[in-house]
Amino acid sequence: MASRPMVDTRRKAVAALVSVLSNLLLTLAKVVAAILSGSISVLSEAVHSAGDIVASLLAFASVRVSDRPADPEHPFGHGKVESFAGLAEALLLIGAAGYVGWEAVHRLSHGRTIEVDIGLWVVGGTAVWNVFVGRYLSRVAKETDSEALAADAAHITADVVTSMGVFIGLALVKITNDPIYDPIVALMLTAWILWMAGKIAYNSFSLLIDTALPAEEVELITDIIRTHPRVLDWHQLRTRKSGSHRHADVHVLVDDNLSLVESHRIAEEIEDRVRSSLPNVSINIHMEPYLLEKRHRRDVHGEG
Repeated sequence: MASRPMVDTRRKAVAALVSVLSNLLLTLAKVVAAILSGSISVLSEAVHSAGDIVASLLAFASVRVSDRPADPEHPFGHGKVESFAGLAEALLLIGAAGYVGWEAVHRLSHGRTIEVDIGLWVVGGTAVWNVFVGRYLSRVAKETDSEALAADAAHITADVVTSMGVFIGLALVKITNDPIYDPIVALMLTAWILWMAGKIAYNSFSLLIDTALPAEEVELITDIIRTHPRVLDWHQLRTRKSGSHRHADVHVLVDDNLSLVESHRIAEEIEDRVRSSLPNVSINIHMEPYLLEKRHRRDVHGEG
């Protein structure tokens, strides 16, 4: 039976590949629709989708690399690759938002009659398709704790919104025969895309600078340490995350008279409980004699 990490790796790779193939097909459909309709807004969607292909390729490559086991040159693994992919996708979102905004301003001053029917069908259909793809990627990202897939899912969610904005603009053009509605909707969407990009960039950057694990996960670790019957105290709990991999280290104080074997057994018990409570976690425990450490902290650090 395959281990959980191996199953998660395969699921992430499959999800990333689905995203790449989906974006390839949707981009081709939008390019054809743009040529047949003469719609600049549909063409901008095709350009946007081309950017999505690059983002999906980044996600696919990053999940393949990030799940490689630790090696002598990368003793903490390769998880941060996913964070770099998240930052790259954020930059692509910002670029796409800039293009949409520029196109909207351009269309405010340059009107043009277009064939909207094929654009409505293609843009509407691709938006519905992306709703399902985005939900699938979001679910896999959550279940496998993949930063890259989460960023890709957010990117596709942004695509749905931009596609619907173009759809609404085209529908209003068809109803009123006035092309001004399309760029107005596009400008409103630009602000939303920029907010999404900022959120992705913040989350990815937080992981790159070794921000601590979420408060609830830190509390879970401290509860496990505190409730062990032979632990007298602890300090210097440090946590961080690299991709989907969690790292923690802590100093645990036990009775001075315990043997090395007994202290080691206590450390293993704590480590096993932490590993069974959190996925993809590596924890290192430094065992210390309680009275000796208290005396050291009093004499050297002036602690009471």
